[in-house]
Amino acid sequence: MVSKSQIKLITSLDQKKYRQKNGLFVAEGIKVIRELLNSDFRLDKLFASETIFDISKDQFVLTEERDLKKISFLKTPQTALGLFKIPQQNLGVLEDLTVALDGVRDPGNLGTIIRLCDWFGVKNLVCSTDTVDCFNPKVIQSTMGSITRVNVVYKNLSEFLQSQDIVSYGTFMDGENVYQKRLQQKSVLVLGNEANGINPEIENLISEKISIPQFGKSQETESLNVATATAIFLSEFRRN
Repeated sequence: MVSKSQIKLITSLDQKKYRQKNGLFVAEGIKVIRELLNSDFRLDKLFASETIFDISKDQFVLTEERDLKKISFLKTPQTALGLFKIPQQNLGVLEDLTVALDGVRDPGNLGTIIRLCDWFGVKNLVCSTDTVDCFNPKVIQSTMGSITRVNVVYKNLSEFLQSQDIVSYGTFMDGENVYQKRLQQKSVLVLGNEANGINPEIENLISEKISIPQFGKSQETESLNVATATAIFLSEFRRN
């Protein structure tokens, strides 16, 4: 049975300040939880309507469906919800392509970008401090477990770029056609905010500007969704 204090704790984890205060985040659904359990992430508590995973008894709380509805962040609650400890994540030496995000705010976009990094073998994702928290419940859900295979680190993006001696590619509307560009694998790919793109301070630190050409006759489409653009750029990097 879920106690009132547990319900209060879990529902508070929708907010970043309480995730940081308690050092915990929420994961829902059998697939995501299984991925986390099979990784280096540490389980705190598991709430489920039946015994699904091989975990210690003190970590398991048998939970009725009505209580799962109270603690779930999903419109249709899953049969299991896990509380996991937020790890200390550090950035090592960059040896391959690294993706950097400048002010990406949408949880769904960040979750999809994490999955794309996983798909294309990008081990490190560097986020500006104003990018949405990767332990937001919606982000965790969107990653579908890829959060376990991508090292997501939050840094001052300006300081990060200045500390690197490798080429950085910035994604801009007026950049060089990515389909005609020879891309270096050991580099940083920077993508900007959904509405405003890469901010001017970061733009000044970019080595080379690249873009996805627009083929539509009207040329009136404002821009691509940042996650969609990430997929195209990463595909081109891996194709080179």
